[in-house]
Amino acid sequence: MAASCSLSRCVVSPAGKHTASVIFLHGSGDSGQGLRSWIREVLKKDLAFKHIKVIFPTAPARPYTPMMGEISNVWFDRYKISIDSAEHLESVDSMCNTLTDLIREEMASGIKKNRILLGGFSMGGGMSMHLAYRYHRDIAGVFALSSFLNENSIVYKELESCHQSLPELFQCHGEADQLVFHQWGERTNNLLKGLGVPSSFHSFPKLYHEFSLQELEQLRSWILQKLPDDSGETQ
Repeated sequence: MAASCSLSRCVVSPAGKHTASVIFLHGSGDSGQGLRSWIREVLKKDLAFKHIKVIFPTAPARPYTPMMGEISNVWFDRYKISIDSAEHLESVDSMCNTLTDLIREEMASGIKKNRILLGGFSMGGGMSMHLAYRYHRDIAGVFALSSFLNENSIVYKELESCHQSLPELFQCHGEADQLVFHQWGERTNNLLKGLGVPSSFHSFPKLYHEFSLQELEQLRSWILQKLPDDSGETQ
C-alpha cells in the first residue's frame, strides 16, 4: 500500500481496558471533535460504553469539487453529490489505505478484528461501506447514517464475485433529507442486500440531513448487540 498520513482524532475511551472499538467517520466539512460534540448535543451525553473505545478521526483537508475546489475536511472527492455520478476512485482508494492503518493500530493494541465496527454520517457512511465491503469483510459490522453509494459503485462490482459472509449493515435515513435523498439510501441498501449483505434500513419521518435522538439510541443498541461486553456487566 502507498504511504499514508496519520489521522488526528478525538477518542471516547472507557475507564478500564477496552475490548472492542468503533471507528465513527464524520460527514464532509466536519471534524472528529465536531461529530462527537454533535452526538453529545443530541444524546445529552457522549456515545460511551464500559468496554468499547469510540474513535472519531478527522479527514485531511483537501480541495473538494462540489465546493468549487475549496479546501475542506472530506474523506474523498466527488464530481458531484448525486447517485448517478462516477466515483472519484483515486481519492477513495487513498483514504482506504489511510483508514486501514487506523484499523491496524487497534489490532496492534490487542483488539480482534471481529470486535471492530466501522461507520459514519453522510460521506463518512459511504467511506465506511467502501472500506468494509472492499477491504475489511471480517469486521463486526458497518453503520451508515444519511449515506449512499453511487449507482455504479465499485463496491457493488467487487461484491458480485464475493463468496464469503459479509458484515451486517445498519442503515438509517431521514425521509425529509434534501441533501442525500432518502431514496438514495434505500437504493443503496437494496443493492447491497441483493449482493449478500445482511442489512436493516430504518426510515425517520420529518428528519432532514441530521441526527435524531431515536436514531442514535437505536444505533447505540445495535453497537452493543454487535460488540457485547464479555464481562457480563450491563451498560
